[in-house]
Amino acid sequence: MLEGKIAVITGSTDGIGLAIARALAAQKASIMLNGFGDPASVEALRKELSEQHGVKVAWSSLDLAVGTQATELIEAATREFGHVDILVNNAGTQHKSPIDKHPMNKWDLVLALNLTAPFQTIRAVLPQMRERNWGRIINIASIYGLTGGYDRSSYVASKHGLVGLTKAVALETAGSPITCNAVCPGDVSTRIFYKTAKDMSLRDNIPREEAIRRVAATNMPSGNAVAPAQVAALVEFLCSPAASEVRGSAMSMDGGWLAR
Repeated sequence: MLEGKIAVITGSTDGIGLAIARALAAQKASIMLNGFGDPASVEALRKELSEQHGVKVAWSSLDLAVGTQATELIEAATREFGHVDILVNNAGTQHKSPIDKHPMNKWDLVLALNLTAPFQTIRAVLPQMRERNWGRIINIASIYGLTGGYDRSSYVASKHGLVGLTKAVALETAGSPITCNAVCPGDVSTRIFYKTAKDMSLRDNIPREEAIRRVAATNMPSGNAVAPAQVAALVEFLCSPAASEVRGSAMSMDGGWLAR
């Protein structure tokens, strides 16, 4: 479906971003990975993706929270591949503390990576998408982009901002074959989720499977966490022709979180 397309996926050396990279590579898109990690391990991952799916895969370790490095990522991908067709803004971070104890440097970091970096990448990529008359911009927001949350003011603010940015860009591109949408997952079964479950299992002396269910059920009425591959499948759909008139949506994948 995406043969000949070039996808830049931020924060894609692990977790949700890596699942998205695997899904789009399976559809024959070439991939620019971005994120931190041991260079040898990331090189092995890059080679694996390329050989498994027969596509070109590159990697950039640019830190998108710093200065103009988010813009530089688009420039690097354009030099490497010639152009960019798909942009997935996935990189993110959070800091948990009450607002009156929230350090200003953590606020600045969360807003820089979660909101300013997507602004920069979109700003940089949009002219070439318009020139090529096709593009997909997908922002991985969060359920906290649609609701509030305790002790995470910077994260909630940044993700609400990212949903707003999505809607603004969708309107600016509405008359073209370029779409912009957001995906808003609830709790996702990444390393952080499993660490929380492991800690609960040890603390409460309960089986690991029960701890996983309890952690998920804290927010998710289904009692199940969202799998990274499920988020990736939704991104894959948003890149497809079937989603050409899905514009400015903030699509929740939350196990019933917002249905209560």
